[in-house]
Amino acid sequence: MEAMPQDPQDGARKVPRHVAVIMDGNGRWAANRGLPRSEGHKAGAKPVREILKKSKALGIRNLTLYTFSSENWLRDSQEVDGLFSLLVQYLDSETEELLSSGVRLHAVGDLGRLPPLVKDALLGAMDATKDNVGITLTLALSYGARAELAEGARILAQRVANGEILPKDIDEALFGESLWTSDLPDVDLMIRTGGEKRISNFLLWRMAYAELYFTDTLWPDFGPDDLEGAIQDFLSRDRRFGR
Repeated sequence: MEAMPQDPQDGARKVPRHVAVIMDGNGRWAANRGLPRSEGHKAGAKPVREILKKSKALGIRNLTLYTFSSENWLRDSQEVDGLFSLLVQYLDSETEELLSSGVRLHAVGDLGRLPPLVKDALLGAMDATKDNVGITLTLALSYGARAELAEGARILAQRVANGEILPKDIDEALFGESLWTSDLPDVDLMIRTGGEKRISNFLLWRMAYAELYFTDTLWPDFGPDDLEGAIQDFLSRDRRFGR
């Protein structure tokens, strides 16, 4: 069932249920230090552990990280291979910790496009943690929101063609159920590091009523205190959902 926006009279001051993060600035972090971009991506792995731990401590139930976009496939193949290598290393080294700390790993995107080694490591980690209930860590991989919406439309069109539903049956709830993000609640807070102020084709459907928080801090330098600052900013806002 499609997640409804949080009632402003029942939790406007509560910690966000779902925080989504655009982890921007790895390349600039490396360039500022005269290092290759690959070193920036390596440095970007550390905040993932810290932010996940802090999110769990704060009571956030869902943390979604924009790990690899559909547009990232256009990058130099060597950089793409390096990013996937880092992801496999992360999954291999962190799955046991995710399991023991109650984290459920989830992924959204065009996962069929991932290299077999990456997909196998991802599915293995997801299966190992599937019964955890502490916090859900979702990796957006090979993900683009426009592609997600188009795929959802194709699914519903096929269901109409098969006689399973009628066009009049299609509403927001049914459309939401056809999306890659169908298992996720709506985003309450979207954080983007690195100073850019755009959402870059990320979770368009789920961010309909999200609060947006932009910081100049580059992702490798983004720590627990920065997350807490973003949460405090979120708690100061008046979320009326158009009312």
